[in-house]
Amino acid sequence: MAAAMSGVMLRALRAALPLPVALPAARRLRTAVPRPAFAKELFLGSLRKEEVFPYPEISNEELEEINHFVGPVEKFFSEEVDSKKIDQDAKIPPETLKGLKDLGLFGMQIPEEYGGLGLSNTMYARLGEITSLDGSIAVTLAAHQAIGLKGILIAGTDEQKAKYLPRLASGEHIAAFCLTEPGSGSDAASIQTRATLSEDGKYFLLNGSKVWISNGGLANIFTVFARTEVVDKDGQLKDKITAFIVERDFGGVTHGKPEDKLGIRGSNTCEVHFENTKVPIENVIGEVGGGFKVAMNILNSGRFSMGSASAGMIKKLIEMTAEYACTRKQFNKKLSEFGLIQEKFCLMAVKAYVMESMAYLTAGMMDRPGFPDCSVEAAMVKVFSSEGAWNCVSEALQVLGGLGYMKDYPYERYLRDARILLIFEGTNEILRLYIALTGMQYAGKILTDKIKEIKKGNVGVALGEFLNKLRDTMGRKVDYGLVGDRGVVHPSLQESGKKLEENIHYFGTTVRGLLSRFGKTIVDEQLVLKRVADIVINLYAMTAAISRASRSISIGLRNHDHEVLLTNIFCTEAYFKNNYAMAQLEKYADENLDDCIKKAAKQILEKRAYTCSHPLDRTF
Repeated sequence: MAAAMSGVMLRALRAALPLPVALPAARRLRTAVPRPAFAKELFLGSLRKEEVFPYPEISNEELEEINHFVGPVEKFFSEEVDSKKIDQDAKIPPETLKGLKDLGLFGMQIPEEYGGLGLSNTMYARLGEITSLDGSIAVTLAAHQAIGLKGILIAGTDEQKAKYLPRLASGEHIAAFCLTEPGSGSDAASIQTRATLSEDGKYFLLNGSKVWISNGGLANIFTVFARTEVVDKDGQLKDKITAFIVERDFGGVTHGKPEDKLGIRGSNTCEVHFENTKVPIENVIGEVGGGFKVAMNILNSGRFSMGSASAGMIKKLIEMTAEYACTRKQFNKKLSEFGLIQEKFCLMAVKAYVMESMAYLTAGMMDRPGFPDCSVEAAMVKVFSSEGAWNCVSEALQVLGGLGYMKDYPYERYLRDARILLIFEGTNEILRLYIALTGMQYAGKILTDKIKEIKKGNVGVALGEFLNKLRDTMGRKVDYGLVGDRGVVHPSLQESGKKLEENIHYFGTTVRGLLSRFGKTIVDEQLVLKRVADIVINLYAMTAAISRASRSISIGLRNHDHEVLLTNIFCTEAYFKNNYAMAQLEKYADENLDDCIKKAAKQILEKRAYTCSHPLDRTF
C-alpha cells in the first residue's frame, strides 16, 4: 500500500512539472575522465580554483523540481511530526513512518527506474535540511539510504539492484548497515563476524553479532560485513572482509531490544545477531574479499550531507532563539541589545553559513561528470559541521538560560540529538587522521617523484624547486589568481581572498617540512596530524564561503552584503588560527606543547586516575 501511494505521489509530482524536468534525460549523465582532487592539492600549497570558482549552480529545471518536493516535505514536518512525542516514546509512530514513505523519502537517491526520486547529491542535501529538524527521523532515513542500501547502489550488480531497490525505494523494506561489533568500533578491519562458504559453493553461512545498528529492529535488508577465507595471488589462504546483502527472511537473523539512548531516541538502535544464516553467493556485494573497500566507499560518499542537515537545524534554532532574545527583557533592556548575546548569534550565523557553503560546494563537485573522489572534502564537511552544530546548540541553549534546560521546550532535545554527530559515520578523531594522512600521502608521493627526477638529473625540476625556495626566502608575493583585476573573487572579499592565498601557500610549505622531518613516522604523530587537519578544514571552509559569497553578490542575491560580512568574519578568524597552528608545527616551536601534553596524559593513564593531591592535603 505504501509503495503504491509513494508511486502515485511521485508520478503526480513529476506530472506537475514542466516536461523537460519530468524526463529522466533532463539530468545529465556523469561520464567523463576522472577529475583532479581539490582538497589533496592544498597539501602541495596548490589551489585548483577552476574546481571551486564559480560556486556550483543547478539548472532552473532542477531548482524548480526540488522546490516542488520541498513544499510537501516542509508541510509534513510542520504539521504531522510530533518530535516531543517521538523523543518521549523513543519510537517513531507507524503513521509518521508511513507519511515519510508516501513522500518518497526512503528512496531519495535511488534512480527513478527503480522507483526512487533519483535526486542528485545537491537535491538530496536540500531535503536533508528539512528532515534534520527531527533527529530521530533524520537518522532513520540516513541509516536506510546513506549507508544501509548505498552498497547496492554503488557496487551492486544489475540483478541485485532490480531485486532490492524498488521495495527499498518505497519503504516497504527498510535497510540497515551492519559493520560495528563489540570489539571493533573505529577499527573496522578487526571485525570477527564470519561467513563460511558451503561445500557446494552456493551460499555462505553467516555467524556473528553486530552492535549499535541503526534500524536494526526495523530492517528487512541488511548490508553485512564479515570475514571470509580468500586465496590470494600467491595461493595463500587469507582472511578478508566481504560485504553481503542479507534478508531477514533468510533465517537465523535476530535483534535485541532497542537501546535507551541519550539523544535521537526515536531512532531504532539495537544489536543484530546472525546464526547460521544462509546467504546465497549471488548476494555478495562487489568481490569476495573486497568488503573493506565497499564499506569505506559507502561511508565516504554520504558524509557531506551532514553539512546541510546541521545548517538546517541551526537556522531553525536561530529563528526560535532570536524571537526569545528580541522579546525577553533584563535590566530594562532586551537580551538582543547585549553584546555577549549578539556575539552568540553572530557565531551561530557564521557557522551555519560556512557549513552550508561547504556542503553544497561538495555536493556540486560530486554531481559533476567524472565521478570525482570527494572523500576528503566530505570528511571535512562532517567534522566542521558536527562540531559547529554542537557548539551552536550549546550557545542557543545558553541564550535561553534556564528555559532552555527544561524538557517542555525543544532546545535540550536538540542538544542531546546533536552530540551523536561527532561520533557516528566515523568519529571526528578518526576523520581528522584520515584527512591529514590522505593529503600527506598524496603530497608525499608527488614530492618523492620530484626528488627522484632531480636525482636522475632532471634540470627543469631541480631549477623549479630552487626558484621556489629562493622566492620563499625573499618573501614572495603569493598570487593564485583569486584577487585583482582578473581574479575570481569579488572585490568586497579581496582581503579574505588574500588571506586564503597566503594560508594555502604556507600550508604547502608546512606540509613539506613535516614530511621531511618525520617521513613515514608521521602516521604516529597524531597531535601533529590533528593540527594539519584543522588547517586544511579551515582552508576548505574559507574557499567555500568566499566562492559562495562572490556568486551571491555578483548575481545580486538578496542580503548578499550579509553573506560578505559573515565570510569576512570567518576568514579573518580562520586565517589567524591557521597561522598559529602552523607556528606550532614548526620544529622547536615555543607554542608547541605536544611533549608536555603526552607526558601529563601518560602520568594520568598509568595511575588511571587524577593524580594531584587534594588542595586540603598537608605534609605536616
